[in-house]
Amino acid sequence: MEQDRYGLPLSTASAEAAAAYREGVDLLLAFWPGATDAFERAIMLDPDFALAHAARARIHAIYMQREAALQTIKRARDLVAKRGTEREQSNVATMTLAIEGRSADALTSTLAHLEKWPRDAMIMALPLGAFGLLAFSGRRDHDAARRDLCDRFAAAYGEDWWFMSNHGWALTEAGDVAQGRAITERGFALRRNNAYAVHALLHAMFEAGAYDEADRLVDDWIGGYDRTGMLHGHICWHQALGALDRGDAAKALAVYTDVLVPTMDTAPPLNTLSDCASLLWRLRAENDLVPDGAWTEVAAYASPRFTGSTLAFVEMHLMMIGAATHDTAALKGRLAAIERRQLEAKLPAGPIVPNMLRALRAFAEENWRACARELTPVIGDLARIGGSHAQREVIEDTYILALIRSGDLAKARELLDARLHRRPSARDTRWRALAAE
Repeated sequence: MEQDRYGLPLSTASAEAAAAYREGVDLLLAFWPGATDAFERAIMLDPDFALAHAARARIHAIYMQREAALQTIKRARDLVAKRGTEREQSNVATMTLAIEGRSADALTSTLAHLEKWPRDAMIMALPLGAFGLLAFSGRRDHDAARRDLCDRFAAAYGEDWWFMSNHGWALTEAGDVAQGRAITERGFALRRNNAYAVHALLHAMFEAGAYDEADRLVDDWIGGYDRTGMLHGHICWHQALGALDRGDAAKALAVYTDVLVPTMDTAPPLNTLSDCASLLWRLRAENDLVPDGAWTEVAAYASPRFTGSTLAFVEMHLMMIGAATHDTAALKGRLAAIERRQLEAKLPAGPIVPNMLRALRAFAEENWRACARELTPVIGDLARIGGSHAQREVIEDTYILALIRSGDLAKARELLDARLHRRPSARDTRWRALAAE
């Protein structure tokens, strides 16, 4: 019987279809171009190959092609019921829950599945990463939960390039930056065409304040990564963060105009939304100029794609857009909906969401005291937003600048001293000087 790269049986009699599926899984796990073509080739070679349909549905979901994702995963369900092992049936059932947006059920199913089949990498991938089921669960401890999950199953994967990329990043986000980087580097050495590992390394360098080293890594590696790669724009976004740390707003803007502009970016929509909105917000927060029409362009991109989202991470970036464009109707509507969901106890991330949205609106209106007042009781809960620490830090930045501008210098110094103790930062050093005046 054919097997995947992790030794799990595949219900296909076609060796060529199995080979195409294995190639597609590796490309998808590496965030490398070509996975879609590989899975579609597997389906062409064996139209009844359920896992190939499920993997194709996963890519549809990543790119927010909801109807295509639902249709394709239904096809996988129908096929796996007729010709599929117990493991394959559980794989498709779990993937279905994730694609349907039933995140809590999907996480429960994922963890149960991994107890039986820990080397099912397509399911192991679901709770991991900054946009995974754990990160978007609303839990305060999701970084530690990802680390613990990887620690638990590390022996099952051994020296696997993909798993080590994830394990290393999970350790980094949970605070063990040195060990996280070391494990990630081992995975990267095994497969250089691995955007996931490069991205994880950039996070380790961010946490260590090694912005110049991160800049060199991107410059040396990005030339071999096609612009259609899922993480191409986001990897360049990390370079923009380094530029902002050095006070080089011009370089950060160049990253935006050359790579991240929504009309140019081919990344999954969630990456495009978060990269563009957060970078423009960071520039605006420090009173740097942004290109004419940039916010309007991002708003036009986001409007048809994120109409029904309830993720705190998405709401954060949509609120940035609404506040920056002074879209009063959108701001009121979004806040009312979030506050209603908070009263109904339907926000996994809890009260941080309405407070954060009100704070972003106040910051855009230059009401520094109101911004600081909204964030003060929830600033310790930023992890519940989801995403990575580097992505969430934009809210902490907003809070610090609001404190400085409202005259609460002692509190600003306290936060900046804690950040500078954790990692060196030229930008935080500049802000610390402002807070000392």
